[in-house]
Amino acid sequence: MDLVVGRVAKSHGIRGEVVVDVRTDVPDERFAVGTVLRGRPGRGGDEKNYTVTAARQHAGRLLLSLAEVSDRTAADALRGTLFLIDSADVDSGNDPDEFYDHELEGVAVTTVDGDEVGVVAAVLHLPANDVLAVTTSDGREVLVPFVREIVPTVGVDGIVIDPPDGLLDVGAS
Repeated sequence: MDLVVGRVAKSHGIRGEVVVDVRTDVPDERFAVGTVLRGRPGRGGDEKNYTVTAARQHAGRLLLSLAEVSDRTAADALRGTLFLIDSADVDSGNDPDEFYDHELEGVAVTTVDGDEVGVVAAVLHLPANDVLAVTTSDGREVLVPFVREIVPTVGVDGIVIDPPDGLLDVGAS
């Protein structure tokens, strides 16, 4: 399974640097000079490898120089490209409160009362807080704020939620 560690937001300057939205907890490792990144174009097309030749922070964002990108036109063409790694290459470690998104996708969700809710389809990272996108057994999508008050128990063998009134009824037919 592929994991996204970054996405090209836009080009920067005239020398081919790209601004990357980082989606990893270890950007210094994932985007180190000499690292080969697997890039999947956001607009479709074939994957291609890119070698990091420089990485720096600028105004709170990561700027990368890539060996295969020498000017602004080439950098502009990368907008939306996802940088990927194989999930087999990462492990969330021994911390019981740390999980990678892919470890939670497909995990069953139940309420504190034992009622089945569905399975996690995705973990969404929004500015206010993370959200679990849960697909219910009847095919609806329920967005559950991923905060301890609502999601008291998280594990790869099951997630328990304590939903506030109405959370699971939104959009129900």
